Amino acid sequence: MDIASLLGLVGCMVLVLIGVMKDDPSAINNFLDPTSALITFGGSLFCVMTMTNSIGDFFAKIRSFLLVIKMRQTNESEMIQKIIELSNIARKEGLLALEEAAGDVDDEFLKKGILLIVDGTDPELVRDILEIEMVCVNDRHKDVIGFWENMAAMGPAWGMIGTLIGLINMLKNLSDFASIGPNMSVALITTLYGSILANWICTPIANKLKKIDANETMQKEVMIEGLLSIQAGENPRVIEEKLKSFLSPSVRKSSNDMEDEGGEE
Repeated sequence: MDIASLLGLVGCMVLVLIGVMKDDPSAINNFLDPTSALITFGGSLFCVMTMTNSIGDFFAKIRSFLLVIKMRQTNESEMIQKIIELSNIARKEGLLALEEAAGDVDDEFLKKGILLIVDGTDPELVRDILEIEMVCVNDRHKDVIGFWENMAAMGPAWGMIGTLIGLINMLKNLSDFASIGPNMSVALITTLYGSILANWICTPIANKLKKIDANETMQKEVMIEGLLSIQAGENPRVIEEKLKSFLSPSVRKSSNDMEDEGGEE
C-alpha cells in the first residue's frame, strides 16, 4: 500500500473535519445534506458516465482509484542491472542464449523485446514495435487520467448547479423567512461538496496517475534502449552508463554506492 498517497487523502479530510468541529463537534451535522450530495456527486458521476464507452468501462475507471493507493514495486536500478545481466549473457553466449534467460523475466514488455531480438528482427522494427506498444499503453493511461480530470471539472460545475437551485428556491420564497436558511444552506453546501470532490479526490488522483504513467514510460524507454544496445553488441559497461543517464542524480548516486559496497564484499 502506498502510505504517502493514503496519508495525503486521509490527512486532507482530517484537516477539514478539524476546521468544521473545532468549536462544536455537533457542527458536523450542518455540513451533511443528502440533497446536496445527490446533486453534486450524483450529477458529476452521471455526467462523466456519458463520456465513457460503456458501463463496464465506467466502473473500470472508477476502480483505477486503487492504483493510487497500491504500492508499486519499481526499482530502476535493479531493472538496469537485469538488462546488464542480459547483455553479459548475449556477449558471452550469443543472442540466442537470451531465449532461455527470457523465462526468468517477469516484465512482459521486456520479455517481448528479448524474444524479438532473439528472432533476429531488424533493430528499427524492434524499436517500432516496442514504441507502438508503449504509445498504446500511454493512450490507455491518458484515457483513465482524463476520466478523473473530467470528474474534477464536473464537481465544481455541479456544485454551482446546486448553488443556483438553492438560490432560486430561496428567492422564490423570500416572504417565508423559515425557508431562507435551509435553501441557503443547500446552496453553499453543494459548492463545498463540489470543491471537495475536485480538490480532495479527483485532482490528486489524476496527478498521481500521471506520475505513474510517466514512470512506466521512462522504464519502457530504458528497456528499449537497453535491448537495442544488446542487439547492437555494445559493451555491457557502455550500456550501463547509457541507461543510468535516464536516472535522476540521487538515484544514480545510490545505485553507484550499492555497486561499490558489493565490490568491497
